[in-house]
Amino acid sequence: MVMVRIWGSLTSATDGQADVEIEATTLKELLDGLSEKYPAIRPQLQRGVSVSIDGKIYNDSWFQPIKPDSEVVLLRRIVGG
Repeated sequence: MVMVRIWGSLTSATDGQADVEIEATTLKELLDGLSEKYPAIRPQLQRGVSVSIDGKIYNDSWFQPIKPDSEVVLLRRIVGG
């Protein structure tokens, strides 16, 4: 299981929970698991999110590995340069 910190207004889609546990070993499994466990978050996941894994931001790196002890934060999509 991976502990995921849900950032800011995204917690409204996780029943107000800022920390949730999801069974995942990759970024894709994490997003799929969130979508399954919290259907209200699906629209935001479809629009796009950013995920910080151990301090590095990922957007579309579906097969990025996640270790059980990784620090994982789900954020609204970060764009810009």
